[in-house]
Amino acid sequence: MGNDRRNFLKTAGLVGLTLTVGKSFGTTKTKKSNVEFDGILYDSTLCVGCQSCESACAEQYGLLLSEDTPDPEVVRKTDETRRVVVNSFNTSKGEQYMRSACNHCNNPACASACLTKAMLKTDEGPVIWREEKCMGCRSCMISCPFDMPKFEYNSPNPKIQKCQMCYELIQEGGKPACVENCPAEALLFGKRRDLLEIARTRIYTEPEKYYHAIYGEHEVGGTGVIYLASVPFEELGLRTDLGTTAYPEFNKTFLYSVPAVLVLWPPLLLGLNNAFKNRKGSNHE
Repeated sequence: MGNDRRNFLKTAGLVGLTLTVGKSFGTTKTKKSNVEFDGILYDSTLCVGCQSCESACAEQYGLLLSEDTPDPEVVRKTDETRRVVVNSFNTSKGEQYMRSACNHCNNPACASACLTKAMLKTDEGPVIWREEKCMGCRSCMISCPFDMPKFEYNSPNPKIQKCQMCYELIQEGGKPACVENCPAEALLFGKRRDLLEIARTRIYTEPEKYYHAIYGEHEVGGTGVIYLASVPFEELGLRTDLGTTAYPEFNKTFLYSVPAVLVLWPPLLLGLNNAFKNRKGSNHE
């Protein structure tokens, strides 16, 4: 009886400690860096749908090379086998292409929701996933407004798959593989501030060519990947209902409590169940 009570209190204490840690994380201010974020400008008016970005990414990370091609009737999505996809859309200006991958938010919900900091917004800008810190709670998947982190459900050693902007190549002074291998130069890598100026200049110098907005400049607090198009962004499958506030600002405490509840509620119930079963068994003796 005494051991049952101690085991239950130990389990409950663990739950309480983790929830408390989660709340304290939620109120922690993000350390600011003087480093200007790296980013990618994707100009959909230059994209020819060749999928070179997809094949370059697959080769760089040992992923499966997709055999399907952009089709206006099918929206292709990133998954655990591909980190970037190119889709085709029938728009008010004819068939056009749109690239889809992690947007590397300035203040990412996925990183804010991660209790162990496995999902990290680096000082350089890319949002990366660190396997050694991940506890598999998948709160990053729940919190991402763009539905980018994907879990390898069928793997014996599952990982989270998403674009990491080839962070290891950037650290070596290189460019993301997709940018390096885009023959149409629809992708441009550089400092986010400079890319915004380039995007504004393109709109200013060719106002009839471009839709007069830059997707990712303000959406969800701003993103590291920004977009230009010749038609309204919703015609190309981009979400325009997300607002301009970074998601972690809405409710940091809630975001941090999600993984604690999902992961530790089952052990708490199991502890309660075992305690009551043992107690019932001792009463029959």
